[in-house]
Amino acid sequence: MVAQPKLKATSASPGIATGPVYVAQPMPAVASPASSLSGHAALGDAIDKAIRELRDLAGGTDPESREIIEFQIEVLQDPTLIEMVGALIDAGENMEFAWVGTLDDYIRELECAEEERLQARAVDILDVKNRVLSILAGAPIDDFPAGSIYVGKDMEPSRFLAHDWSAGGGIALYAGSAVGHVALLARSRSVPMVIGAGQFATEKGQHIGIDGESGIITLQITERREQLAPPDHRSVGMVSIADNGTLCTADGSPVLLAINVNAPNEVDAVDAATTAGIGLMRSEFALTSLGDAANEEKQFEIYRRLLDWADGRSTTIRMLDIGGDKPLAGLAEAPSLRGIRLLLARPEIARVQARALLRAAVFGNLHIMLPMVMFPSDVDDIRQIYREESGELARRAVPHRIPPIGMMVEVPAAALMLDEFESADFFSFGTNDLAQYLVASPREDADFARYQVKAVPAVLRLLTQAIKLAGSKPVSICGDMAGDPSLTANLLAAGIRHFSVAPAQLPAIRSAIVGLRADGTKAAGE
Repeated sequence: MVAQPKLKATSASPGIATGPVYVAQPMPAVASPASSLSGHAALGDAIDKAIRELRDLAGGTDPESREIIEFQIEVLQDPTLIEMVGALIDAGENMEFAWVGTLDDYIRELECAEEERLQARAVDILDVKNRVLSILAGAPIDDFPAGSIYVGKDMEPSRFLAHDWSAGGGIALYAGSAVGHVALLARSRSVPMVIGAGQFATEKGQHIGIDGESGIITLQITERREQLAPPDHRSVGMVSIADNGTLCTADGSPVLLAINVNAPNEVDAVDAATTAGIGLMRSEFALTSLGDAANEEKQFEIYRRLLDWADGRSTTIRMLDIGGDKPLAGLAEAPSLRGIRLLLARPEIARVQARALLRAAVFGNLHIMLPMVMFPSDVDDIRQIYREESGELARRAVPHRIPPIGMMVEVPAAALMLDEFESADFFSFGTNDLAQYLVASPREDADFARYQVKAVPAVLRLLTQAIKLAGSKPVSICGDMAGDPSLTANLLAAGIRHFSVAPAQLPAIRSAIVGLRADGTKAAGE
């Protein structure tokens, strides 16, 4: 058998995808200066239309995606930008050239920035530039075929958001950034993505494969091979195994399989009967501002909707993990305040969420999880808030219930002393933050993905020890490692019997679990 040509790139989002190549074409050159048709009015109309398009796009997305789109809208509404373009038009410059020249200067400035996060924002400005240009040219930016592997220098965030990823597909970029908005979106939606491949040649109709774990691009894949590719990048809507997420390993040990969600509309495409419920709902992604955090009714409706979908299955909602590198609009706090620290420093925020959760708990099997817990007193202090708010709701004769309260295990100090957390009802391991703090690297660092891979043995060792310290209390795992089928055997061997993963990862993890024994070894015949 002839070996398939392979290229080495860099992982930006895990998963495996194969399919026909779609090679992105650059925007056509702008019209010559002599073709100027109007000026300020025409450009203003194009900008207004671009803003309307972006708002329409934002309307069907999650809060994290809306924030990206809102940044682009802010750029389009920036009076300084409009003044700079207008000055060039007044000086006799062609409208399109004035727009392109001004935006290109902005893009070059970002590309030359020292911080990679700023460099990665250049593609957002490119996105804005191209959208207005396409409107001026009367040539909308086309979508690409579902199930394709998108290949290009970079990818605009709005293009990612406008595409239907439910049929699979992936992204292979000549350049790109692991800290850019598209990489962030790809990870949140389990779309395999590799970056930094350098320009490589492909032919129309050619099938290629990408491995988002190793960063490998495989060229010249046949259609037959594509049909046999692992389906772990497929939409969970294609999964029809109504086992309620209760699986058995090959030797009969029961294992639960739940899902992670960021926003309530993410469960719409998931059949609850294929899961054990929601193992992690990141409540901060459903709220976009301090005003939302103060809105008890809005939060109550979000939690109630999730509980209705779960229909009696366990639903674990994590309290707001905000602060630090997770800012909330309108909230200014010290960088060191994040998660439980911020909730205790700003108890008015915690109390609003506590009331909404207490009221929602009567409608289903709710569990509450505390973020970034470090010390046993953190759990005790939050429990006291719940007792006080429960007493106030009882005084007002409002139906409510105090559900089980557990904690995320994502700080190494907490993992090493789980036996001291007597007031925590359950534990769930957040391996993303555990890895970050074990390797002392910010997650937005360009090298973090590489460090994270190297840290896997250390994280597994810490998990194994922590699970023993947890004693008889329930434990689960909800970080990226939970959704990596290459690590399922290690996690079973460590003692994990409850996995919570992104919906798109359900098929791969279900398949991995049933093919292994409880100790992580392969079943006979595998």
